[in-house]
Amino acid sequence: MWNSERSHGNGSGGGSSTRTLGMTSAISTAEPKPEDFQKTKELEKSLEPYNVFETEAELNHRMEILAKLNTLVKQWVRDVSIAKNMPEAMAEKLGGKIYTFGSYRLGVHHKGADIDALCVAPRNIERSDYFGSFFELLKQQPEVTECRAVEEAFVPVIKMNFDGIEIDLLFARLALKEIPDNFDLRDDMLLKNLDQKSVRSLNGCRVTDEILRLVPNIDNFRLALRTIKLWAKRHGIYSNSLGYFGGVSWAMLVARTCQLYPNAVAATLVHKFFLVFSRWKWPQPVLLKQPDNVSLGFQVWDPRVTVQDRFHLMPIITPAYPQQNSTFNVSSSTRKVMLMEFNRGMQITDDIMLGKQLWDKLFEAPSFFYRYRHFIVLLVSSSNADDHLEWCGLVESKIRYLILNLERNQHINLAHVNPKCYEQHEQNSATTLNGADGKPTPFCSLWFIGLEFERSENLNVHIKLLKDGMKIEARHVRRKQLAQYLDPNLLKRERKISDSYTVSAGGSGGNNNGSASPADASRKRKSTDPSSGASGTPATASSPAAGGAAVPGSNGSASKKRRNDSFDGASNSSFCSTSSTVVPNANDGKSPPEPMATEDSTPGAENQTEESLSAAEAASSFTNGDGGDADESMTAASSEDPTDGERRGPAEISHDF
Repeated sequence: MWNSERSHGNGSGGGSSTRTLGMTSAISTAEPKPEDFQKTKELEKSLEPYNVFETEAELNHRMEILAKLNTLVKQWVRDVSIAKNMPEAMAEKLGGKIYTFGSYRLGVHHKGADIDALCVAPRNIERSDYFGSFFELLKQQPEVTECRAVEEAFVPVIKMNFDGIEIDLLFARLALKEIPDNFDLRDDMLLKNLDQKSVRSLNGCRVTDEILRLVPNIDNFRLALRTIKLWAKRHGIYSNSLGYFGGVSWAMLVARTCQLYPNAVAATLVHKFFLVFSRWKWPQPVLLKQPDNVSLGFQVWDPRVTVQDRFHLMPIITPAYPQQNSTFNVSSSTRKVMLMEFNRGMQITDDIMLGKQLWDKLFEAPSFFYRYRHFIVLLVSSSNADDHLEWCGLVESKIRYLILNLERNQHINLAHVNPKCYEQHEQNSATTLNGADGKPTPFCSLWFIGLEFERSENLNVHIKLLKDGMKIEARHVRRKQLAQYLDPNLLKRERKISDSYTVSAGGSGGNNNGSASPADASRKRKSTDPSSGASGTPATASSPAAGGAAVPGSNGSASKKRRNDSFDGASNSSFCSTSSTVVPNANDGKSPPEPMATEDSTPGAENQTEESLSAAEAASSFTNGDGGDADESMTAASSEDPTDGERRGPAEISHDF
């Protein structure tokens, strides 16, 4: 796989039509037309109401904070070195430096966003010094509040609020005597003899810098990335911990689009982004360059060597050594949700480029609560605010294991987690969790998981954990019960959004690319086919990514082959548009098939025999933190062409790459 594509020259931002970046040649080097510039101006203007741009004063404030922090690091390195009996003249030369990474370093942070930063120190400074004397020094600063150390984290960090800006500060100790101000972290040899925690801490800066080096035009990249990040957040698919893509993953996808269309302006890049990744042949990996051949002993993503790497569903590989898959958390359900949104984004940007829609349409949040008829509600409660913040963070990091366990249930086609955490809108006996003393807990947060069944099921899910005032429960509720948990005004807005999507889908000739909700699709089937039984009538799906090809397995046969087939964009029909009777073996440890059916709305379905989900298995996701072997929930990798297949779109828009 690694040698099947050749690498081309690298370069930094600013680009020209003659330079090629990435694993392959550019798809198009066409220069932008006047209408492309106009669409880009309209795009930039449409972003303003969402507070994605900071003022000059706000940018200067961030720079002042980082300058103060950098001075503080140098002072601390000097003082600690002198305390260790180093001559003062030598201690003055040691240096120490603050580096930034993430959205701030990429230049795409929004108003009020936090800053990801790294403290780099010379070899005489220990990690214990950082979490000891430097932590105490920070707490003494008048500008610093809410300072807390998370030393046992996978990537140890100090979190703080510095003069109104949230900062996550990592630490790396290099095997060098001094750290000069102009020091560059991109040299792979810097990792030699470093501990694993320092390598992980350095990885963020190294990846961010490499991404910026590998795009042909940084300004176009930044505006396109701001757009895609806002779209992903508005559509509920921005959360690495829950199994969606995180910030660095979206950045790499946009960077790859820039490599394929090096002269395109931002509006064109956004449109091409959806074209490329709605047709991408997952699990073919996305790479920005040929992986570095460095032998320093660190584990890298390589499916030829590591068996687990072969089962990653949507691999996006970081460009800096040691190369890692930034999307290893993706599950079968989150993959289906993201692919549906890619297809929906393709349809919307088609209309925008044709002048049929404005850019605001791309940022309309879809209805989540009217997309499904069944939900699992996770209620998380604590007796005080500090515990509640920590407890919610822990629960959120474990939800993906619950999703994996739900996917193993033979009757569940989809477990769609909403990344937004809701606060309980009112206290009532039906939804309030009581503490050990029998009194309602004052702090309660909720997550919602939408469920799509192969047929209507009655779930019996009840998970409880008690930890000194902390509590969590998982409850199965129907849509009509959501008013007990959510603000009625929110549900009214969701209903309007759902109705607008239904109307839009109805006028598009049937090719809605997943715009209609599963519940809407279920109602539509029911109205057009009154004889539909509880299991639904098998239908043939026309995939927008496959040019209308019939979806394998949609004829109602319980095909085991379909369960083992690798998934790709070409077979990603909207998961709400058809029904299927494919049922996997409940004990085979595999993911369920791609969701081709909604839960049936046949009257009386609620009275069917109950099928209970194993609460013990689901609860172990939270108590043990190991949802079983991740390989069990993933499909086999494919080596086919990543953009195989065709997409049927409006006649006026060319979908040729």
